Amino acid sequence: MNVSNNKWSNFQVQKYAKLLCLETFLLFILFSCKVEASVFVPIAGSVIIEEDTLRTLPVQMYTTLDLKKPLLGIDRLHLFVDSLKDKRIAVVGNQTSVVKGVHLVDTLLALKLNVIKVFSPEHGFRGDVDAGEKVHSSIDEKTGIPLVSLYGNHKKPTDADLSDIDIVIYDIQDVGIRFYTYISTLHYVMEACAENHKQLVVLDRPNPNGHYIDGPVLEPAYKSFIGMHPVPIVYGMTIGEYALMVNGEQWLDKKILCNLWVIPCKNYTHKTKYVVTVPPSPNLKSELAISLYPSLCFFEATTVSVGRGTEKPFEIYGHPRFPKTSFQFTPVPQIGARNPPHVNKVCNGYDLSSSLVKRTYEINLNYLTQARDLLSDSAVFIDQNAFFNRLAGTATLMEQLYKGWSAKEIRATWQPGIDSFMLIRKKYLLYD
Repeated sequence: MNVSNNKWSNFQVQKYAKLLCLETFLLFILFSCKVEASVFVPIAGSVIIEEDTLRTLPVQMYTTLDLKKPLLGIDRLHLFVDSLKDKRIAVVGNQTSVVKGVHLVDTLLALKLNVIKVFSPEHGFRGDVDAGEKVHSSIDEKTGIPLVSLYGNHKKPTDADLSDIDIVIYDIQDVGIRFYTYISTLHYVMEACAENHKQLVVLDRPNPNGHYIDGPVLEPAYKSFIGMHPVPIVYGMTIGEYALMVNGEQWLDKKILCNLWVIPCKNYTHKTKYVVTVPPSPNLKSELAISLYPSLCFFEATTVSVGRGTEKPFEIYGHPRFPKTSFQFTPVPQIGARNPPHVNKVCNGYDLSSSLVKRTYEINLNYLTQARDLLSDSAVFIDQNAFFNRLAGTATLMEQLYKGWSAKEIRATWQPGIDSFMLIRKKYLLYD
């Protein structure tokens, strides 16, 4: 039975790869006489590989290529696949590195390209490891390719890791939040590639929270793996734009520059609503959770539960000592939350899935201030001070909360930093 399934799986991968090559060939035939790929170099060390073929398509083909649907960087392999021939390739990826249900690694192998190893971020290559839990290096059972963890004590590829590599491809679905660690992994990969003179290709993906900017800008004293750069909590950029900013602002060690290529998305703007199809981590299971994450993640440094160990993580919050409410939940151990806060205890709380119907356009501090007031003196609200300050990127937010500031008063203090960041961000935008 397993042999049959493997044959079917291999057939599907080969079928997709052949279709991809056929599509590339047809596009080449259609447009080679009309349009040449354009290369834009906005800053030293960074290249954006782009093309304008879609605007030249015959009208009768518009229904075949859905112009309203964003095309991801991984959808546009034809822009750089020729440059991968005879190269030793490393992929930085996880369970989100897919297009049309096929993983990038499988696609590259089906195209007879030489994938040497895979680097995996927090949560592992399969995306099933708890937040903060050690990710072990291993061998991928399906392909036999070595999996090298970039988490824990090995966050940055070493010289030895890259010694047998010519080019690195980064393709991970991000959620556009400063303390979501995939951008920190990107930083270290860029730095290692720069130090070892390796080319890095970033396959861009839409940002589900890319339509707004909000939160305090990180202060240098609170730099950590959950916040490495002076940006707001919600920074409104795709991973490709963010990589360009890291290079352009010279945020890598010793201000070195990475040989960076970005394959941009098509049919995407920052106003485009984009729903992530594969959960980017074990506890961001839904569109709603991804939307609420910037607001509710502060609770991770408090005694309040955000629903880890339930079917609705980051869609609910509560505490055993909250006054009794009409909604209760009980966290239990499960994959992705093996030891959740308040495990096996009934929490009184709030289910946000029934109230949030529109897109979020700001960090909602009312959840924090309400929880602070509900607990009062019954429990220490912020029980991990240093962690809370790293999440916020400043000690000011905690001080404001304990002084009883309102959400509106707190938010007003963020605006000068946001305004300054917007000027920096503008230099690296690839999309309207």
